Amino acid sequence: MVVYNLDVNIAGRGLFMLLYMMHAWRGGRRYLSGCRLLAGSTWWQQGAESVGCGFSSNSSSSARRELSSLVSSSSLRGQGYTNDAARRWMSSGGSLPEHEKLSMPALSPTMSQGNIVSWKKKEGDSVQPGDIYCEVETDKASIEWEAQEEGFLAKILKGDGSQNIEVGVPVAILVEEEGDVAAFAEYDASADVSTSAAPAAETKEEPAAAAAAPSSSSFPAHEVMSMPALSPTMSEGTLLKWKKSVGDEISAGDVLAEIETDKASMEWEAQEDGVLAQILVPEGTSGIEVGSPVFVQIDSADDLGAFKSFTIADVGAAAAPAPAAAAAAAPPPPPQESTPSPAATPKAPVQQPVTQSGDRVIASPYARKVAGEKGVDLHGLQGSGPGGRIVSADVLNAPVSGGQAAVSSVFTDEATTGIRRVIAQRLLESKQTIPHYYLSASCRIDTLSALRAKLNESLAASDGGKISMNDFIIKASAMALKKVPEANASWHEDFIRQYNSVNCSVAVQTPAGLMVPVVRNADKKGLAAISADVKSLAQRAREGKLMPDESADGTFTVSNLGMFGVTQFSAIVNPPQACILAVGSAEKKVVPSADGAGFEQGTFVTVTLSCDHRVIDGAVGAQWLQAFKAFIEDPASMLL
Repeated sequence: MVVYNLDVNIAGRGLFMLLYMMHAWRGGRRYLSGCRLLAGSTWWQQGAESVGCGFSSNSSSSARRELSSLVSSSSLRGQGYTNDAARRWMSSGGSLPEHEKLSMPALSPTMSQGNIVSWKKKEGDSVQPGDIYCEVETDKASIEWEAQEEGFLAKILKGDGSQNIEVGVPVAILVEEEGDVAAFAEYDASADVSTSAAPAAETKEEPAAAAAAPSSSSFPAHEVMSMPALSPTMSEGTLLKWKKSVGDEISAGDVLAEIETDKASMEWEAQEDGVLAQILVPEGTSGIEVGSPVFVQIDSADDLGAFKSFTIADVGAAAAPAPAAAAAAAPPPPPQESTPSPAATPKAPVQQPVTQSGDRVIASPYARKVAGEKGVDLHGLQGSGPGGRIVSADVLNAPVSGGQAAVSSVFTDEATTGIRRVIAQRLLESKQTIPHYYLSASCRIDTLSALRAKLNESLAASDGGKISMNDFIIKASAMALKKVPEANASWHEDFIRQYNSVNCSVAVQTPAGLMVPVVRNADKKGLAAISADVKSLAQRAREGKLMPDESADGTFTVSNLGMFGVTQFSAIVNPPQACILAVGSAEKKVVPSADGAGFEQGTFVTVTLSCDHRVIDGAVGAQWLQAFKAFIEDPASMLL
């Protein structure tokens, strides 16, 4: 708490009010305690005045009027404070009556935000010190918010059930007189924001207008097209191949380029007509963040010549008139060697030899990063930066050495793809943030194998393909999820979401990395339909033609390594899902016979269920595994 004890005479009113308003503006709970103002022959002595939160209960109406008169005085206006500005500060509402905004309090030492559970006072109710405004849910518990002063609740800004309200955010308005309540019936909290932000908006009007300009003065009107988000989870992409060249006409629906996303390789379609004026990112460039400039589009081919020298550096030219003006006003730089004007003879930057110290190459950190991703050897490259320094543009324009980042007699480094980086990021996130636990069971599949052989004979007669063991596993998993719906769920910070549909993701190995296409509504599909879906999805995944929606919205994942001879393994949960089933290979075992008279040979498969313990307790996971085993060992029960 900051406490001021000030004796301020008439000549010092400006300083006092400046301190007063500074604390109000800064927003913390500051108090002016025992403050005495000498106004003519009258001394004011008031109790604590809560700056920025209105007047305290010790402030009388006459004191309010005297202070209003004070801030309207000629001495204060002489210091730049107008009567209107003072009233806005006093009431924070222009023509509205004097009022106090009640802000979300910090009801615990660690509280940064809270939820309003329910209001105990209604608009228009009288408030007395000790009354309960509302019940607030903090990070610790639900606490009642008590009033500290009397008045009338004029307006509730955050109603029942309002979530994640930051401490200090206004939630209600309190007035002193009951007759002032009606003035706030149509109060709009956003009006204060717009009013207070007006000066800032005025000061930034000129740069904002410049930033909105389509181009700088040296280039005709154009539009810089950025890397799009071609899948819901895409954050960066790789530009595999351009389908258009500089100078080509573009029509809406034309394919501009082939982009590798975190899911698959996709075609980027144009959304409007124009002409491709300049390509800013060459083929093969990886790690292009969504929103990064990729090419320039213009309306008329007549302007093509002006963009021959356009680079990524020119993209921000339109948004920086203020620095340009400042540079113009600055003293001219020392004379340099005369070079042709870029406007007169546009040309690429002249590359200079790299300054080396032994085997050390002078290059920017980002250029080294790009070189590692593209497989470019920096040795022998000529840099266009200061002193011959290699910059990223030099690397992007250099030939790629077969996709290999580094080659030696000891090792070979293969450049990672965008898909591989996303897989790595998500698996790491899963193991670091999801509390895994694992449940295993051995399922006898003799009955299932006999049924599968019989069904495949029938399908062969009608050329209907074959049903695999994995198709039965997907169907049994889906049926078990319907029987134990608690497992068909996902974790969200404030709630657990339980899905009504069963969409089974199937892990498929592809040259680009692991993909998980989704068999939708697997519980409602027959084995033949599931088999057809899996074959079609897996083929498109391996060809890199999987669409984003074909690998989205999965609620459960099946990963089968049995065909590789793996008897048992534990898989990593695929977020935001809560379960993944790992399936091993079939093994023959000798077990006691059903009648107990001897022994018999049986075929068994070991499955391991990985669960997110935040969503699925051990007993629920065990119930799901029990249901799955029952369906696998008696596949006819899946028809019931």
